[in-house]
Amino acid sequence: MALTGRTALIAALGALFVGLLLPSWAGIGAVTGAVLLAVLADLVLAAPVRSLRIVRGGTTTVRLGDTASVELTVTNPSGRPLRALMRDAWAPSAWRPGTAETASRHTLTVPGGERRRAVSVLAPSRRGDHHAHRVTVRSLGPLGLAGRQGSHHVPWTVRALPPFHSRKHLPSRLARLRELDGRTSVLTRGQGTEFDSLREYLPGDDVRSIDWRASARRHTVAVRTWRPERDRHILVVLDTGRTSAGRVGDAPRLDAALDAALLLTALATRAGDRVDLLAHDAHKRAAVVGSSPSEILPAFTNAMALLEPALHETDMRSLVSTALKMAPHRSLVVLLTGLDAAPVEDGLRPLLPLLTKRHEVVLASVSDPHLDVLATGRGTVEAVYGAAAAEQTRADRRHTADRLTRHGVTVLDAPPAQIAPALADTYLALKAAGRL
Repeated sequence: MALTGRTALIAALGALFVGLLLPSWAGIGAVTGAVLLAVLADLVLAAPVRSLRIVRGGTTTVRLGDTASVELTVTNPSGRPLRALMRDAWAPSAWRPGTAETASRHTLTVPGGERRRAVSVLAPSRRGDHHAHRVTVRSLGPLGLAGRQGSHHVPWTVRALPPFHSRKHLPSRLARLRELDGRTSVLTRGQGTEFDSLREYLPGDDVRSIDWRASARRHTVAVRTWRPERDRHILVVLDTGRTSAGRVGDAPRLDAALDAALLLTALATRAGDRVDLLAHDAHKRAAVVGSSPSEILPAFTNAMALLEPALHETDMRSLVSTALKMAPHRSLVVLLTGLDAAPVEDGLRPLLPLLTKRHEVVLASVSDPHLDVLATGRGTVEAVYGAAAAEQTRADRRHTADRLTRHGVTVLDAPPAQIAPALADTYLALKAAGRL
């Protein structure tokens, strides 16, 4: 290969270096000089890095557990071909565990004046926003002996949304909702629901449903039938304080609460009800108000993606005050919080009359199924002590739930896998009883 310009100059300097500095080792010096010359020539022939133009495109949101593809488009404006090793740097949590080193690296060849694409496949392991750091490019010469290296800041954000595992329970609950709505089954009765039609009185019917004027006209006792009201208001309140940080299995309690809230929101939206969201600990962390039915689930998942448990106690007085402002009229208030005795007794229970006076209140708490395993432990001193502690914890939760029930609160205490369908079933039961 003929060398011209800067390459010829470097070759001359290399020869001078060999002739002046290595006169006693002529043979070895000649070989060393040849290698040095080849390295310098390789460095000169490598495509420049700073002039590269790199842009991103692709996915901006992904559900936790799925993959997101982010494209890197590299344009080489120089006349020399780019033989590049690239590293697309993201936080370790943006990659599938154990794959960050391999998945972030790409090999790319871009002829002069052309562009090529490389795709980074992300698999976030936690909720929230994942930001790209920089793209580092190592441009190698034709021999691969030397090259140039530099970094480009190419910003991009991928938001990892809650996974919504409980979506699988939605079809069966929608079928029950259609029955309640009178489309596939008989209509239900209850106070506070929409009047639908009249029928003859049957033993066991609520006497408050008797329509005396219609009975006089018919000369028989007639009762009103009802269907569940639409356009009712539901306020989902997420307690993101200290108790939500407790891990149950591999995830914090907050994750199970988010899943339950998403299932309830999807179900209630299909029922024609309005759903708002409040996340609160010491301060209001997030709120979604007044979204249209088509936008409400995306709005909820986007807001929930950024929620993380706070490591301090929840200000229940502020939480209740904010909830009352967001629900000025009669609503279903669903509070996803813990059943630990101290926070409930000292913080929530004194404020319950403010909620129950105006609203229907449901408290849903995520229990730890490991307590049931510990409670059966026997055979060793440690197992017996563990069983006693587990049984005491379960008894305290039952006692707290009983006290809340006496205040007119519907209490759910279920493990992570069951809390979402249990909350959906409670919503349907309240709707069937006409309590919404």
